[in-house]
Amino acid sequence: MAHPKHKISSTRRDKRRTHYKAVAPTIGVCSNCGSATLLHRVCPECGYYRGKQAIEVKA
Repeated sequence: MAHPKHKISSTRRDKRRTHYKAVAPTIGVCSNCGSATLLHRVCPECGYYRGKQAIEVKA
């Protein structure tokens, strides 16, 4: 098994890891009620998805 000849410094190691970052979720507008919702998900306010009632929302 290969062994490294020199220790990789913490700076060099951390520079390699900088590309992993959180991405903000894409937010769209509900076509039925106009509230902000995540894309490809049922609207939590009115229960509609792509113009059709998907779930019943309690009042």
